[in-house]
Amino acid sequence: MTGIEMGPEDQAVDLVFCHANGFNALTYRHLLSPVAEAGFRVLAIDMRGHGLSELAADPGDGHGSWANFGLDLVGLLETLETPPKVVAGHSMGGTSGLVAAGLRPELLGRLVLLDPVVMREDVARSLGSSTESSPLAVGALRRRNQFDSRQAAYDAYLGRGAFKTWPAEMLADYLTDGLVPSEDGGFRLACAPAWEAANFSAREHHPWPAFFNSTCPIRILKAEVASTCQVDDRLDELLATGRITVETIPGTSHFLPMEVPGQVRAALLEALG
Repeated sequence: MTGIEMGPEDQAVDLVFCHANGFNALTYRHLLSPVAEAGFRVLAIDMRGHGLSELAADPGDGHGSWANFGLDLVGLLETLETPPKVVAGHSMGGTSGLVAAGLRPELLGRLVLLDPVVMREDVARSLGSSTESSPLAVGALRRRNQFDSRQAAYDAYLGRGAFKTWPAEMLADYLTDGLVPSEDGGFRLACAPAWEAANFSAREHHPWPAFFNSTCPIRILKAEVASTCQVDDRLDELLATGRITVETIPGTSHFLPMEVPGQVRAALLEALG
């Protein structure tokens, strides 16, 4: 499993971070570097089919669930000398962290989830369970996948579409590992549009039981606008105990780690103690 490591090399990993669908570990360097500079060892991973990962990622191989991402994370956590204090993730990465915590709760200390994809079943069904019926998947399949240069990709994305609220340095970091040389010359996306689309249409991982199977504190930061996290009354008992907390961050979209990195970083540092 590939990714980036930051912070003191002579201590155990304190924080494991998982990225959103279509992105990569390096995307979050601007968010995570100050955490490492505060004395914590940080490991951000490239999930299969993203960044520099070489793990199998075949969108046509019955890929209907994010369970593999959760299992990949469990496999990584099993290799660490001690459980990390915090597992955190954005969007699909947050959901994968939740799935891992439900499978093996003893492998981590707590979760910080940044607008994780946790929806009511009826809402998830309405988004479509195939690449043809999911608007997000259709959009991913239409994504431009070839650029003459890294600069051409940067110019095409800066201030536009999903990237319109991103700081320039985070876009540049995303593209560093988000582009790979193309066989035909130039560069292509490291996360193939077909794989990104398959992830958007995958619906069979059912994250809700993981809230109850996990045992750690869970802090959720959700977007104010168009959040992908829809916590309902099933979690009332856990919310009442304080094991789960949910906070809506004013003025943010699904890309809240890019929009308010200071607030997100503060939540990570608080969780790390």
